Amino acid sequence: MQFVVFLSFTLLVGGIAYWSTRKVNESTQDGFFLGGRSLTAVVIAGSLLLTNLSTEQLVGLNGSSFKEGILVMAWEVLAALAMIVTALFLLPRYLKGGLTTVPQFLQRRYDTMTKTFTSVLFLSGYMIILLPTVLYSGALALIGMFDLTAVLGLSFGKTLVLTIISIGFVGSIYAIFGGLKAVAVSDTVNALGLLIGGLMIPIFGLLLVGDGHLFHGIENLYHSHPEKFKSLGHNQSSIPFGTLFTGMMLVQLFYWGTNQAIIQRALAAKNLKEGQKGLLLAAVIKILGPLIVVLPGIIAFYLFGDQLSVDNQDQSYGLLVNRVLPPVLLGFFAAVLFGAILSSFNSALNSSITLFGLDIYKQYFNKKADEKKVVRNGKSFGIILAIFSMVIAPNIANAPEGLFSYLQEVNGCYSIPILTIIVVGYLTKFIPAIAAKISMIAGVGLYSFSQFYLKGLVESNGGDYPHFLHIMAIIFLFNCGVMFLIGAFKPRAIPFQQAYTKQVDITPWKYAKIAGIGIFLIVMSIYILLA
Repeated sequence: MQFVVFLSFTLLVGGIAYWSTRKVNESTQDGFFLGGRSLTAVVIAGSLLLTNLSTEQLVGLNGSSFKEGILVMAWEVLAALAMIVTALFLLPRYLKGGLTTVPQFLQRRYDTMTKTFTSVLFLSGYMIILLPTVLYSGALALIGMFDLTAVLGLSFGKTLVLTIISIGFVGSIYAIFGGLKAVAVSDTVNALGLLIGGLMIPIFGLLLVGDGHLFHGIENLYHSHPEKFKSLGHNQSSIPFGTLFTGMMLVQLFYWGTNQAIIQRALAAKNLKEGQKGLLLAAVIKILGPLIVVLPGIIAFYLFGDQLSVDNQDQSYGLLVNRVLPPVLLGFFAAVLFGAILSSFNSALNSSITLFGLDIYKQYFNKKADEKKVVRNGKSFGIILAIFSMVIAPNIANAPEGLFSYLQEVNGCYSIPILTIIVVGYLTKFIPAIAAKISMIAGVGLYSFSQFYLKGLVESNGGDYPHFLHIMAIIFLFNCGVMFLIGAFKPRAIPFQQAYTKQVDITPWKYAKIAGIGIFLIVMSIYILLA
């Protein structure tokens, strides 16, 4: 029964995606990469949320809350603030320039080499970090939910490899042959299912903890482990309080405002009004995220804390789902979770195809290539990238600090350098291209040296090393200083001016600022109440 429900829902989503995209011309750049610039607010919000809400969050963040409690909600709740900045500041500028990729702006603002370097950084991050992590965490969740090692009669290692290949194969079909609109439509359907299914886990979990009474479950949870409900982290936690004002906001702004795999949904908006409404709607829903990606981890600690070591924290979510859901609902949720896994995988893969096709292939391999050729070669690259990610994924072991913290830390190798040159590029007119290139090289080098060499050296000698979020903030400020210094001595001869391409209407939503202020006040209220 579980398998029938799982397969039926998965096929239903695939059918809806096919039906919705049958009239989109996938052979053109706008058609394949941006869904014909036709996405509305609801589709944008749904796709943003499901691209983000995958097994890195469900498995990784619940694993972190299993270990540390509600303080890890910062990764979810503070995202709303970055989405406000993106909606009000970045998106109008992106759509004004008619951008398909973020590096396209960097080419106009700086030069072609800066664009290429940024595209290579994005592609490296997706290929080595994001795509393999999505596959690994997704496989880990499905194995735990269905006890696939027992079902298949294979060792854990072989089961892991088989599950990763299955996820990668299906996700590749969506991303490579369906284009962005197929990804976005399937995301929207799955987002609704994931919100319903994701909320079922804490509800059934609290009912189990409270012997059939929801509020008794909350009381039992709080009185048994009050330390898990402290929202402000101490210096030894994964998110010390001070980091909320340093690297945390930089990570959020990079992810929601400049990460190609995310912002591509907003770039595909039919106009600025729909794009802003989509981002702000997603921000409102994001505030509710801790109910899905934090609370279940605390419930799992209540149920399995004496059986499951915190070193195996990332296994807690799959065990909880298996424990609290009835068999029929388990099949439904597995299908939704499978959709979430596919969403993150195919979204990053689709963005990789976009970056390679437009920023690498057409620039360096065939400048005279027509749109069909660019799309075709982008798809070929996507197949290679998918296979490469499937090879790497089984080799990812659980990090000591948990899967989610590991992912955020290693992402800093490319996120902070890219964020720096985009922010400075939009805020200034005279800083030259050489400043961007030096800043990026310095940012990648310094962060890698810090986290992969200096940190280990200091800790091996018994010292305390600054949190990686603080390191991100230090490098961000250093890079900005380098760029401003170079700009002072060697400014551009002609100030940068971004032209309006008139690809879409950039009339803003008249309630955007009011909605942004409201969301900001809600976020602040949550932290004040839980402090």
